[in-house]
Amino acid sequence: MTTAARRRSHSAISPVFLGIAAVMAVTGWAVWTDFAASPGLAVFLFVVSAWIVSLCLHEYAHARTALHGGDISVGAKGYLTLNPLKYTHALLSIVLPVIFVIMGGIGLPGGAVFIERNRISGRWKHSLISAAGPLTNVLFAAVCTAPFWLGALDGVPVAFRFALAFLAMLQVTAAILNFLPVPGLDGYGVIEPWLSYKVRRQVEPIAPFGLIIVFVVLFIPEVNGMFFDAVYGIMQALGVDELGIYCGRDLFEFWNGQDEFCAVRA
Repeated sequence: MTTAARRRSHSAISPVFLGIAAVMAVTGWAVWTDFAASPGLAVFLFVVSAWIVSLCLHEYAHARTALHGGDISVGAKGYLTLNPLKYTHALLSIVLPVIFVIMGGIGLPGGAVFIERNRISGRWKHSLISAAGPLTNVLFAAVCTAPFWLGALDGVPVAFRFALAFLAMLQVTAAILNFLPVPGLDGYGVIEPWLSYKVRRQVEPIAPFGLIIVFVVLFIPEVNGMFFDAVYGIMQALGVDELGIYCGRDLFEFWNGQDEFCAVRA
């Protein structure tokens, strides 16, 4: 195989990702057309598959930015194929975030593609590589809420509108959590190149536990309230009210039965 052919194979979109995207498209169509016998199940499959697609794009953004920054190893590792099975920790990157969405309706930051940072020079490049992932969540949230902030909801089925609202909320929570300047999260990766060597060495042992610390802190009622106040404030600024998010989550959790309040409006 020639070098050019090898590079093309390293960046060819994975059938695994295409399969997930196909599930998203089919279930999204089922929600839009009200074709599914169980709209809740269709919303569940649509949101989960779309969430996995966003996780893949998040990691792809890290890898693609790293490639342009100088780490050519990301291609051989399969990171440019959008295949979630190629990630360093598939459990952390895909399985746990999906479980957290199902259990708590929160966008858990995933991890990770392994970037060979020694191949990359320049603080700005390192910061941009870390920021690329959560910026993808921001973009995904903007796309999901576009019908709301553009005032283009006419003709959008209510169930699909609710599903978009809930999916956008997941993207917002993921972006906020990822941008926290906590060791182990992308937000810390953005500022780390600008810290002194001494500070980085002192903080390094905390990195494996950063995400755990964040979720422990989120269990504090006051912190949890502030966090979701920020999330709902952003969502409202994007034109999505709490009712839409609540009803989207209600449809998503089809196993609990639908709230009559949302059923009347669907």
